[in-house]
Amino acid sequence: MKRRGVDSRRQVRRRISNAVWWTLCGIFVLIFIVILSKEHQIEIKPTIPKRSSWQDRFMEGLNITDELLNPDSVTRQLSDQISLAKAFVVIAKESKNLQFAWELSAQIRNSQVLLSSAATRRTPLTTRESETAIRDMALLLYQAQQLHYDSSTMIMRLKAQIQALEEQMSSVNEKSSKYGQIAAEEVPKSLYCLGVRLTTEWYGNQNLQKKPKERKQMEAKLKDNSLYHLCVFSDNILATSVVVNSTAITSKNPNDIVFHLVTDEINYAAMKAWFTLNNFRGVTVEVQKFEDFKWLNASYVPVLKQLQDSETQSYYFSGLNDGGRTPIKFRNPKYLSMLNHLRFYIPEVFPALEKVVFLDDDVVVQKDLSALFSIDLNGNVNGAVETCMETFHRYHKYLNYSHPLIRAHFDPDACGWAFGMNVFDLVAWRKRNVTGIYHYWQERNVDRTLWKLGTLPPGLLTFYGLTEPLDPSWHILGLGYTNIDPEVIEKGAVLHFNGNSKPWLKIGIERYKPLWEKYVDYTHPIIQQCNFH
Repeated sequence: MKRRGVDSRRQVRRRISNAVWWTLCGIFVLIFIVILSKEHQIEIKPTIPKRSSWQDRFMEGLNITDELLNPDSVTRQLSDQISLAKAFVVIAKESKNLQFAWELSAQIRNSQVLLSSAATRRTPLTTRESETAIRDMALLLYQAQQLHYDSSTMIMRLKAQIQALEEQMSSVNEKSSKYGQIAAEEVPKSLYCLGVRLTTEWYGNQNLQKKPKERKQMEAKLKDNSLYHLCVFSDNILATSVVVNSTAITSKNPNDIVFHLVTDEINYAAMKAWFTLNNFRGVTVEVQKFEDFKWLNASYVPVLKQLQDSETQSYYFSGLNDGGRTPIKFRNPKYLSMLNHLRFYIPEVFPALEKVVFLDDDVVVQKDLSALFSIDLNGNVNGAVETCMETFHRYHKYLNYSHPLIRAHFDPDACGWAFGMNVFDLVAWRKRNVTGIYHYWQERNVDRTLWKLGTLPPGLLTFYGLTEPLDPSWHILGLGYTNIDPEVIEKGAVLHFNGNSKPWLKIGIERYKPLWEKYVDYTHPIIQQCNFH
């Protein structure tokens, strides 16, 4: 019995020792797991990524350092102070406070020396070495504020500077415009020489004057409406010659072309001489002077009376009676010439004709124009290329819409069109009494309140609702003042050198001059004598 008791006690002790052992093992395992997890956390701590090479190059290009990017950077504080101080130096000089401007400049140099030395040694500035410079600059900037060099004052002064610069620029532009206008109005010596020599040739050569007796042979052509009739009103012999010559060269049937030229009495003999001396591939050329038109008198033509008015002439030449408010381009004395206004009297000038193509003297024709005469104008009087691709070519840019007459009759957004290459149906013109419409508006603009000057504004009024748009390629504008796409020029039928930079002037646009000059015969004896280049 005792032996059994001893055995049972031994078994209990074994069970206790086993439980302790397993408990200790569990504790060790837990400790091991905790240690491992802590080591893992240490390993997966995020690291700051290094900047890529392109970022480094970018930072170097901007001259930005890590120290400068630091929000507590004394280098950046110094740089900001320098920038502000430089603005105050300008204002101090304008305020005649030269002593203060000198003090600011001296302190700017001191701060710049500090920054330069830090950059040279490639170590950031410390607070201790920059403390004095920052404090001294801060005192000067505070003093500037006490002198009312604050931000609002700076803004006001800068605005004043900008306004002054704008006024200077406006003055320079106005002077440039005036000089450009003067250059455009000046008659080159070569053109003057050409007129004088041709006039001398006309009156000195009896055989030359006998040639027009052959007029009877071309009399029938001048009235034959089956032919192509074109007209030019000009006092520029060479320019008119280029128009006729370029038309003749590009025409498929030059013998079917009749040019009607109208000039003034001063240039009549020279114009007659030139077109009698030269043959333009069989093109018929008629020269007239407007002084011979009996109907052209002040009682019938309102604009003639206005042009003869002393006040109007003073307005064109002096520009003093409206305080110089009118741009100089509207004061061009060419508007005093009746040649500029004859376009509104084409049916009176050519009473036997039914259709005419009107050309300005500053154009070049580079394609056959015969197709213009077969275009259906759909009952309209004027065939023209519209120019309203941009807003500044609409009616409201040419007319005074504050006037009730203009406001009541015309759409301000109506599309403008160009004079310089126009097809006129003279039958429809006479039927609609278009010249009468022109007279109506011209008489109401005696005081120049409906429009300023020129012939386009009254043209827009006169042919309002009577204009048929033509394909834009018929008339290319702008060769006398702007850049044109070469492809557009190549496809154009008529190239217009409108603007001040005429191709026969020194101020002509060089890249466009060859388009005009190739129709000038520089081998002609008189052209050579007058030194044309």
